[in-house]
Amino acid sequence: MSDDRVEELEGRVKELEATVRGLTEELVDTTERVRELEEELGLNEPAERARDERRDAEAAAAAEASESEAETETEDDQEETSGLGDDIIVA
Repeated sequence: MSDDRVEELEGRVKELEATVRGLTEELVDTTERVRELEEELGLNEPAERARDERRDAEAAAAAEASESEAETETEDDQEETSGLGDDIIVA
């Protein structure tokens, strides 16, 4: 690539990063304002309940993934130590 093209792309990346930063700040501010309005109107209970349900679902998914990983490791260990599976004898 030419130096001009590299500089152009680097400039574009900086512009996009600045845009993302600005949008992120706006999103955070808007989220805070929505929470404030929900509290004023007494609507924060459903939001808290949804957040708790989402947190519980994520915890359950993580536990399930850990359990599945542990089962896979146990199966792998059993296969390695059993010495069975490679030899098939047909009578």
